[in-house]
Amino acid sequence: MEYKSIEWITASNKVRMLDQRILPGQVEYLEYDSAEGVALAIREMVIRGAPAIGAAAAYGLAVELCHQNSNELDVLLADYKKADDVLRRSRPTAVNLFWTLDRMYEIVNRKEYSDASSLIKLVLDEAHAIAKQDVEICRQIGLNALELVPENAQAIHHCNTGGLATVGYGTALGIIRTAHEHGRKISVLVDETRPRLQGARLTSWELKQLGIPHKLIVDGASGFYMKQRKVDFCVVGCDRVAANGDTANKIGTYNLALVAHAHKVPFYVAGPTSTIDLMTDNGDEIDIEEREGAEVVYVGSERIAPEGIDVGNPAFDVTPAEFITAIITEKGIVRPPFRENLRALFN
Repeated sequence: MEYKSIEWITASNKVRMLDQRILPGQVEYLEYDSAEGVALAIREMVIRGAPAIGAAAAYGLAVELCHQNSNELDVLLADYKKADDVLRRSRPTAVNLFWTLDRMYEIVNRKEYSDASSLIKLVLDEAHAIAKQDVEICRQIGLNALELVPENAQAIHHCNTGGLATVGYGTALGIIRTAHEHGRKISVLVDETRPRLQGARLTSWELKQLGIPHKLIVDGASGFYMKQRKVDFCVVGCDRVAANGDTANKIGTYNLALVAHAHKVPFYVAGPTSTIDLMTDNGDEIDIEEREGAEVVYVGSERIAPEGIDVGNPAFDVTPAEFITAIITEKGIVRPPFRENLRALFN
């Protein structure tokens, strides 16, 4: 099945997203014509995954301008600033959101436009460029990682980092896809990824579409499989990498890294360089999103915990750099010492 997490609909000047909340049971696309609508889609996880969120933010700015009735440049610029603020407040942890909005702001701030139509074209063209670049970056991440993947390998993957979490192809799951496409005999142990079950619902769905062998396991089973020497490496995505290599990713990543470290299993983080935040010194400075407790006490519409209890629901955790074997980017593989070698990527 062909599927796209996000795409621009030229005929209506709307942005269309695959509703990831209802997969795998239903495949349904939703269309948006305002920045507020796109921000809501990000908050409610119609679209998720750091690269996909970044692309959604870019298209959120474009769709807002396309559906303004005014041809006054000052009115459009004022609306652009409001849209930028709305999108910045949608989710706090994924740095790609802010990287994209900063990139778009720099383009607009150059003032290489003379009227409303040229401003709209500039913003939309840049959104298209960001989306296209994301696919190219993901493919390069996969190619760069080939040297790390044995001819016969079993990997553990956490959350979802495939075409659903990006504009196309994927980061960590893209590495697995690339290995499969290059003839490696690779299979995947898929963490279910509580509480929203992105592994069970989304990663298994994508791997099934791609024909890649996989087995769904509960999050707590990783140690069992590693102890039996049935895991060659772990690979996860990232929502923000601090300057020292500490990495924020979906909750449960830290636990997986600790287990991998205890069993001497390589632990790889995959992501574009736009996810690396050199302005954040270490993981303690990363803002961790706390989501509603209902995500924990309900599975679908079924309540699984007593009424009236206290619930903690951090959406992400931070894996210290000391437990990460390497960070794989489109510019190459980064190994410790991360503080020096991550900075070298940008030099």
